[in-house]
Amino acid sequence: MMQSHIDFALALPEILLLVMGLAILIADVFSKHPERKTTFVLTLLSLGVLTVVSLVQWNNGVAGKTFNGLYVTDALSHLLKIASYLAVAVTLVYGRLYAQARDMMRGGELYVLTLFALLGQMVMISSGNLLSIYLGLELMSLALYALIALRRDDATATEAAMKYFVLGALASGFLLYGMSMVYGATGHLDLAEVAATIQMGRAAQMPLVFGIVFLVAGLAFKLGAAPFHMWVPDVYQGSPTAVTLILGGAPKLAAFAITLRLLVDGMHGLAADWQPMLAILAVLSLAIGNLTAIMQTNFKRMLAYSTISHMGFVLLGLMSGVVEGSPGAAAGAYGASLFYMLTYVLTTLASFGIILLMSRQGFECEQIDDLKGLNQRSPWRAFIVLLLMFSLAGIPPLVGFHAKLAVLQALVQAGHVTLAVVAVIFSLIGAFYYLRVVKVVYFDEPAAEAAAVTASGAHRGLMSVNGLLILVLGILPGGLLALCVQAIQSSLLQ
Repeated sequence: MMQSHIDFALALPEILLLVMGLAILIADVFSKHPERKTTFVLTLLSLGVLTVVSLVQWNNGVAGKTFNGLYVTDALSHLLKIASYLAVAVTLVYGRLYAQARDMMRGGELYVLTLFALLGQMVMISSGNLLSIYLGLELMSLALYALIALRRDDATATEAAMKYFVLGALASGFLLYGMSMVYGATGHLDLAEVAATIQMGRAAQMPLVFGIVFLVAGLAFKLGAAPFHMWVPDVYQGSPTAVTLILGGAPKLAAFAITLRLLVDGMHGLAADWQPMLAILAVLSLAIGNLTAIMQTNFKRMLAYSTISHMGFVLLGLMSGVVEGSPGAAAGAYGASLFYMLTYVLTTLASFGIILLMSRQGFECEQIDDLKGLNQRSPWRAFIVLLLMFSLAGIPPLVGFHAKLAVLQALVQAGHVTLAVVAVIFSLIGAFYYLRVVKVVYFDEPAAEAAAVTASGAHRGLMSVNGLLILVLGILPGGLLALCVQAIQSSLLQ
């Protein structure tokens, strides 16, 4: 598949997004509409075009490397990019009215910055080289820093942006230092050549292991895994909710992609060194995420700690692919981890979408108590909240149950029975704070000043589809799970 010449057709989605992003930026300058409807419609059209392009490429089997190995196109990149387009589109539909009500639409920055963050995510997803991974990561991060601080007059949002910027720079430093160590140990930046050098035993062992430690630390930060989780609750709570959703959706897919590219594609031969690190990170994430979430009264902060615990499950799947040096169970384990990440993002979109739906001018639906008596005000919204919380808790027949089950099966098949038991115990602990939300929604009386739930038709319709998809994928999970396994097999395990 290696192509020494430059094939721009392989990078068509990124080229199109860059051109359309710049065109939308220019069009927005001439837009006089205070709600930026034209910018919004053009952004959604761009995402629709990108989805069609990636689907056509995937269907036609377009795959290969270009730009001298810097860029990789394969089934995994197509799947994750399509998921990212859809996640960004859903996020913007959910967040549009919220952003308008909070004076975040003085320009089209929300849409343009989101598109450029998406461009960075796409570069990360298709990176075949340490340099392109870092460039994509920084492009995404810079756009996210600006998005978090978009409400310039909000001290909480500015504080969240500063925290994310400082800690993000630290994590980028970890990654860059780890990459320099790997380059020093192998003499290569291309992941395929790094893997080949390790496989042939030509790499200097000591700097390579040090490099892996720093790489795993940087990746854990981007995923939001403990003990590199300190930014997650503060940034999720402090950011405007529309930006929190941008931050908690598609970027998780990109972070997962570079984790796969670095550890599975580039350093599969050193699984014995990075697997124990992932095990420690996973157990810490499950423990800190679930135990701390119990104490939260802020809904966004509770979902942030919930995110940390779910990243623990993702890492458990990633560490189950290689058993005693043999990658026999790799496709199933990595496929289960990919399936978990996709379904987690789907559920997260709807969870923060509910917060956006309930918020209105002058009122932020951020406390769990703000959901009191939702069943009496809007039974359908209450039912969707129930689906979301049950799915996050891993209760059948919802998709969260099958995601957890797939990871636990991979753990047991890899011989990590103790870890599987630990994961189940922490999942049971975590069920408490999800069920508490359901109790508040169904059994508590609404506050006297609680207003009726109002939202745009697009928001209501999309929320219904999102909620029902969690139920449908829970009843029929086989198709998506098989797709994830197939993407891993064709892309990483050739």
